[in-house]
Amino acid sequence: MAAVVGSLVGGSATIATTWITQRTSTKRELIRQELRKREMLYGEFINECSKLAMDALAHEIENPEKMWSAYALLNRIRFSASAAVLAEAEAVLKRISEQYFSPNVSLDEFRTIALSQDSDPLKALGDACRIELEGIRAARWRSRTSARFAPNGKLRKSDVS
Repeated sequence: MAAVVGSLVGGSATIATTWITQRTSTKRELIRQELRKREMLYGEFINECSKLAMDALAHEIENPEKMWSAYALLNRIRFSASAAVLAEAEAVLKRISEQYFSPNVSLDEFRTIALSQDSDPLKALGDACRIELEGIRAARWRSRTSARFAPNGKLRKSDVS
């Protein structure tokens, strides 16, 4: 009887350990994929808005369709971004739209803007994206380290070298 119970306990422990390891591994992979997806999306949006922001300084909006790709990216951001990132992305597009309907900037005005400390129209968005992505990285790190620790907070014997 003791041998049967011992085998059941040993087998159950192995199954439980395998299940927990697989679960945390899957969670880490999902977090890594989400991180990669957002980095690419935010990078695309920032790249598109950079072009539009520079164009808006020197031109009036002659072809409104050029803004569609930025609005498409904004709506993709709505699916997954935090409220802070979404608010900053909307503010960037609003600022670009306002600039298109403002008078063009002369070279002297452009020089003043370029040398200004707070002239980057994408800085707040970049900061919000960085904070969000750091939060995702921290969640990934927590899921990686929580798998190495037993419920009592001590390192598992298998992780001690």
